[in-house]
Amino acid sequence: MSNETSNDLSAALSNIVNTGGALVQQSLELVSNGVKGAVQIIEPLGKTAIDLLGSAINTIGSAVQNVTSAITPKK
Repeated sequence: MSNETSNDLSAALSNIVNTGGALVQQSLELVSNGVKGAVQIIEPLGKTAIDLLGSAINTIGSAVQNVTSAITPKK
């Protein structure tokens, strides 16, 4: 009977450890998938923002050149 109690306790501890390990693994997978999802959302937005900024800078540069050429006296 003592041997059966020992086996039951061993099985219970093994189940607890396995369950805890599974919970930790699933939690890490959930966090990892969340980070991957966030990166997939942020990456195109960042690229679009950089492209928009580049276009705005080019437009401002062109406007400054036009104003400069309009102000500069002709020879």
